[in-house]
Amino acid sequence: MKNKTYTKQFILLLILVVFLCFVNISLGSVSIPFKDIFAIFLGDETVKDSWQTIILNFRLPKAITAILVGSGLSISGLLMQTLFRNPLAGPFVLGISSGASIGVALLILGSSFFGSFLFLESSSWSIAIASSLGSFLVLSAVILAANKVRNTMSILIIGLMFGSFTAAIISVLSYFSEAQQIQQYVFWSFGSLGNLSWDELTVFISIYLIGFIGVFAIIKPLNSLLLGEKYAKSLGINIKQSRIIILAITSLLTGVITAFSGPIAFIGLAVPHIAKLIFTTSNHKILIPATAITGAIVLLICDIIAQLPTVEYTLPINAITSLFGAPVVIWLLIRKKKMYI
Repeated sequence: MKNKTYTKQFILLLILVVFLCFVNISLGSVSIPFKDIFAIFLGDETVKDSWQTIILNFRLPKAITAILVGSGLSISGLLMQTLFRNPLAGPFVLGISSGASIGVALLILGSSFFGSFLFLESSSWSIAIASSLGSFLVLSAVILAANKVRNTMSILIIGLMFGSFTAAIISVLSYFSEAQQIQQYVFWSFGSLGNLSWDELTVFISIYLIGFIGVFAIIKPLNSLLLGEKYAKSLGINIKQSRIIILAITSLLTGVITAFSGPIAFIGLAVPHIAKLIFTTSNHKILIPATAITGAIVLLICDIIAQLPTVEYTLPINAITSLFGAPVVIWLLIRKKKMYI
């Protein structure tokens, strides 16, 4: 019965993803009817050229980005909660987001200190490259720490310390920066789903798929870690190797998402709990795709709320994810007390 129930749930959630994707694409400052959106996807050239440009070059990439970001952060959060056996762990506990932030801060806020170094400012890829470099440096440090320490919780503390350290550097850079530079950095920190071209989205998807496929190769270690490292060792799991692979996949997904869309709050922390409440299982073979689909749905809903119809601007996605998501999770947890961790 459970398999049938899960099959129905997956089908319903996938249908909901497709529906929300079309709703997301239909919203914006320019109102485009559903029938014309379908006609554009079917290759009908009678639809207005301006509408085709809006749908194919702006709204479709934005909807795809929302699906990738929502699913990627949710999977990363699930991996961290399993590895650390802590329901409050999220994809940013490793300091990867902090590394990305320091890279962007050096690019935007550090021009007065490193003017000759900031050759990237003229490139459309500048923020993504700076963010990726920062994430990679922190990832290298975290992987090195994972090889040196035996206690998994020590890695969590190290990640938090990286976060505090980079926050301090950003504060110093902000203090000596001009108001325009600070504003630009703050706008990046709000997160954004709508700034990617098809070239950037292609790179994003390619890196995302590497991490997503890699997750399915570690389902057995993830299930074993639910009962602790000693139990996992008794099953023949190489704890150190599994830990490094989990950290690497999480860092890859979190790093590429932060590089292309900025730091998106709440999703990675809360969506795994929502998925567990819907599917009532701790088996990662089911939880991984369930969490990915649920994350895509949640972020699409948040992006729909952020896009006020017939209004030229959109609200910061970070604000919506927290305002909309936190009360929902609190309600779900109060309504159903049993947790599958």
